Amino acid sequence: MVSEREHAAQILVASNRGPVSYTVNEDGELDARRGGGGLVSGLSAIGSGAQSLWVCAALSDGDREAVRRGVGEPGVLMLDIDAAVHSDAYNGIANSVLWFVHHMLYQTPLEPVFDKEFRRQWAAYEAYNKAFAEALAQRAADGAAVLVQDYHLALVPGMLRELRPDLRIGHFSHTPWAPAEYFRMLPDDIAEQLLRGMLGADRLAFLTRRWADAFAGCCEQVVGGTGTTRTGVHGLGADADFLRERAHRPDVAERMEQLREQIGEGRRTIVRVDRTELSKNIVRGLLAYRELLEEHPEWRERIVHIALAYPSRQDLAVYREYTAEVSRVADEINAQYGTDDWTPVVVHVKDDFARSLAAYRMADVALVNPIRDGMNLVAKEVPVVSDHGCALVLSREAGAHAELGDDALSVNPYDVSGTAAALHEALTMPEAERAERTKRLAAAATALPPKQWFLDQLEALRAKDA
Repeated sequence: MVSEREHAAQILVASNRGPVSYTVNEDGELDARRGGGGLVSGLSAIGSGAQSLWVCAALSDGDREAVRRGVGEPGVLMLDIDAAVHSDAYNGIANSVLWFVHHMLYQTPLEPVFDKEFRRQWAAYEAYNKAFAEALAQRAADGAAVLVQDYHLALVPGMLRELRPDLRIGHFSHTPWAPAEYFRMLPDDIAEQLLRGMLGADRLAFLTRRWADAFAGCCEQVVGGTGTTRTGVHGLGADADFLRERAHRPDVAERMEQLREQIGEGRRTIVRVDRTELSKNIVRGLLAYRELLEEHPEWRERIVHIALAYPSRQDLAVYREYTAEVSRVADEINAQYGTDDWTPVVVHVKDDFARSLAAYRMADVALVNPIRDGMNLVAKEVPVVSDHGCALVLSREAGAHAELGDDALSVNPYDVSGTAAALHEALTMPEAERAERTKRLAAAATALPPKQWFLDQLEALRAKDA
């Protein structure tokens, strides 16, 4: 048995999804696929000699097989938690309850229903969080810094605090935080347990001041305040160097040619790149585009809406239905307005990062209209890689609006007519103004790149009084 301090790490990250995933190929060998993102960049910034460890869950059969075979990456501990427990914790609670609460997505006449089945799944969420807390407690050096990620692991800070009071514990929320009146939809004991779990941390961090204030408001109403736990704001920015380099590789140029063939010569483009999350508001975006074509017939055959809508969480029925609705509305617009040589909406559903970057570079207008979003990196990435400047139509409910709102065209995400009017304004914006706005948007979007975002949190966590 590994002793409590053997292989001890000084910096630990805990997240549901790790930096690597595995698949079993036809000959039984394991193939590893490495991911990117802010956490990967952040850990790389501290250097290989920093004694860091990333604790994550085995999410697939390939991941579980890798754990069973003892295959892994240096600095990564993958936990083989029972698949049924993970499903109940991840799909049953994290994605079907906590995500819906923080994004305010419930159709309240019918949902939520907190019954015996909910309580059964909540027990799995507790077990899932406990497995992480125990693994972190075992592998952390004395006084180590632990950075716990997101709503999947909201109970970990409190559980870990009981096991290892010597640790410096931080938690980062990548989603919005619900206002108190919505958060209290949860059963009283569950709401209190979640908040006390979070308050086990020394420091809690959020993407915007709005989300941090919402959390504090929940604590005030439910548990009487945040106690000694500090809060901070770290608005994750785009990685400009990576994006600009990656956006000019040959595969992106190839995708640009393919898109140009689909669009046709000389046409303007309205681009959106999203997963088919319920919160991303893709259907209303399509309805706004349809209204633009209705109200401004001069744009017919002169513009194309490139909608990269990558399916998400298709194991949940409500997401499958939403993805189908996106395709249905796009088909309806094409049937109503399309001609032999003009397809008004070009939809791609296969996840393809090179195609996304190609669309970014080609965009005349970027449409980012979420109902509610913790940040929304697409809004930050498009101005960074845009070839000729891009007008940004941005929901006021995106976390990114706090930083980009001055140079974007702001919209109420529920107002289809208002969004259609903003699209028209974006398309008619003078070229010089569009270029200046894009320059300012790119500067704001890259103010806190991923490496610095991570290091700032680590430094603030280690500071006794910051």
